[in-house]
Formats: sequence, C-alpha cells, structure tokens
Amino acid sequence: MISRIQQIQTQLGMTPVASKATTGTNAANFAQALTAATDANASTTGNGTSGTDVVNAAKKYLGVPYVFGGTDPATGLDCSGLVQRAYRDLGIELPRIAADQAREGTRVADLNHAKPGDLLAFNSPVDHIAIYVGDGKMIAAPQPGENVKIQDVYQTPSAIRRIIPEPTTANPATSVRPASLSGAGDLAGVPYANLFTKAGEKYGVSPKLLAAVAKVESGYNPNAVSPAGARGLMQLMPATAAGLGVNALNPTEAVDGAARMLSSLLKEFGSQPLALAAYNAGGGAVRKYGGIPPYAETQAYVPKVQAALAALG
Repeated sequence: MISRIQQIQTQLGMTPVASKATTGTNAANFAQALTAATDANASTTGNGTSGTDVVNAAKKYLGVPYVFGGTDPATGLDCSGLVQRAYRDLGIELPRIAADQAREGTRVADLNHAKPGDLLAFNSPVDHIAIYVGDGKMIAAPQPGENVKIQDVYQTPSAIRRIIPEPTTANPATSVRPASLSGAGDLAGVPYANLFTKAGEKYGVSPKLLAAVAKVESGYNPNAVSPAGARGLMQLMPATAAGLGVNALNPTEAVDGAARMLSSLLKEFGSQPLALAAYNAGGGAVRKYGGIPPYAETQAYVPKVQAALAALG
C-alpha cells in the first residue's frame, strides 16, 4: 500500500517523505499546506459523478486507434464506441450508435452553454459524436488512420446532449438539510455513526461516504493495523496522522482527519470517484493519468467503496 503521507503530500505539491515518521516541523508544514489547499479550493464542489469524470474517463483512451465498429480499446474504438466506453466506465449505459446517443439526456441550447462531459453530435442524420472537454475542445475518435485525441470543435454541432444532470441549487434560507448530512439516523446500526455524522457536517462530506471508506479500510475496526503500517478506523499512516494532527487509533480524531482529507480531495478533483482514487493512490497519480490510476489496488478500491456507499442507501 502506498504511504498515506506520500499520497497527500504529492497531492499538495510537496516533496514526499521517505520514512513512515516525520519531524514536528514537517508535520506542521504538512498541516499548513493541507489547510491552504482546502482554502484555495473552497469555491469548487463535487460529491458524485460529474461531467469532469466523463472527460477523465475518456482521456484514458487517448491514442487508441480509430476502428470502424470498434468497442474494445485493446483493438480500437470508433466515435460512438469511445462515448459508450467512457460512460460505461462510470456505470452509465448509453446506446451503441451515435444517432441514438444523440437523443439521450437533455438538450443543451448551444456550444456557449455546453459543459465538460456533454455529447456533441454532428451532421443530420448524426454520423459522428464526441465528448466536450471545454474551451472549444472535444475528445473524439475522429476517422480511419487517426487515434482518439483532443481537438477543436471544428463545426457547429447538430445536437448537444447533457447526460449527467446538473445539481440543483436550493435557497439555504428555505431549504432543509440534505439527507446525506441529516444526522446519525441515516446510519442506524453503523458503528461510529455519530462520528461520521459530526465530521461530515463539519467538513461538508457525506457521513455515508465516510462510513463506506471506514468499512472498506478497516471493517470498522479502530485497532486495525495494515502490513504497511496504516492504522485505525480510517487506516491513516502514522506520519499522515501526525501531519493532520490526529491520533490514528483514536476513532474520533481519525474520522475527523479523514473527513478533512476527503473534503480537500473532493474539492480538488470535483468528483467522488477521483477523490476516492486519490485517497488510495495519491492525488499525483490521479493527475498523472487524468483519472483513476491503472493500479490494480486502486481500480478495485473505488468500486468497493462505492458499493459500500450504495449498501448504506
């Protein structure tokens, strides 16, 4: 397992330490950097699949050759094969043919209103489709002899479709507390439910997500110690815990530190799957691969946590 302190320091742009312990100065610097990163990203949000996730999923196939009728990246993809594969990687099923894909989701008026992850369809009848990246760019499997690439949106799309619904914004003066942050009652029967609820409300992280991470990391065992030395309910490395200013074997402190960490990761990456990948493999790896890193442990970890989250309702 990758050292947690190295993961988080990589995420924050710091030089990772080599040992499993750190000096008081390093720990203080790490905690300051984490606070600064949280403040710097305070304007971004994310707690579920987003259009950015779609773009990152598609970027994994950059360089795959265009093959007409292709649906397997090992041999090649066509335009609609790329779209279907990227969305399927996120658990969203779309039709196989571009013309059918161009009828999914909801209509977007024009390119000025398009957002990353939207589908751009071309011609009438539709014979080509791509995924909008933003800034007038799209990712597509263009034509025979070319590879999946990011390119300019070279003509006005005949249709723009939004598959990922936009989050609704409620008036805080009149809205009720979201169900995901509504209290320990939603986690009835889950060990340490009150800790997950308290930390979740404090840092704006779903208590159920914290509970799911704890389930996968330690099976709710506050005394768990991994072969790599990760400790406690949330499996924090000793140096990571020191940097966060918490005792990894103290459930209250461990949940508080993990919630702070996940809050920072959610704000940086703007999506739950990428935040979970960064919790496991480090933010640097997520940025390097433009999505969930191709590590067997991380590829298995993200769906495990998501399954545990789904089991919590």
